[in-house]
Amino acid sequence: MQAAKAGSHTRANQLGVLIGKGRYLIDLKEAGEIVTTGNMTKVPLTKDWYLGVSNVRGSLTSVIDFSRFGGGDPTPVDTSSRVLAFANALSFNSGLLVSKVLGLRNVDQMQLIDHEENIELKPWLLNRFVDADGNEWWQLSLTLLVQDQNFLHIGL
Repeated sequence: MQAAKAGSHTRANQLGVLIGKGRYLIDLKEAGEIVTTGNMTKVPLTKDWYLGVSNVRGSLTSVIDFSRFGGGDPTPVDTSSRVLAFANALSFNSGLLVSKVLGLRNVDQMQLIDHEENIELKPWLLNRFVDADGNEWWQLSLTLLVQDQNFLHIGL
């Protein structure tokens, strides 16, 4: 990831992750460390998508089930699950539970899809793409996600 951040095609390369059943693209400037799920400590009186806190390199990091936050099914935790920590530049000590890290994706090689009028777009979902294999991808902005009031209010 560090080499990709320094490269000239940083804008085209995004980190591909699977969250629940959805595929997402995350800007490398917004992505921090990728760590195993490890032990998460549940926090009482929080919403079901707030999985708790985990120790990531000595820092307590909030772990969010983004699929559940968006109204989808809970993301199963298994051997391929990871926590994608937010970049330090976001000044938000949190991470997303991802089903699987799919590696770097070049959006220049994907087709941009126009938004359908009947889909209620969230401000943190920027664009939708289809890759050469017919897989649909959503471009997710972590910067905009941490500004969403629903995301910030974890308590019941």
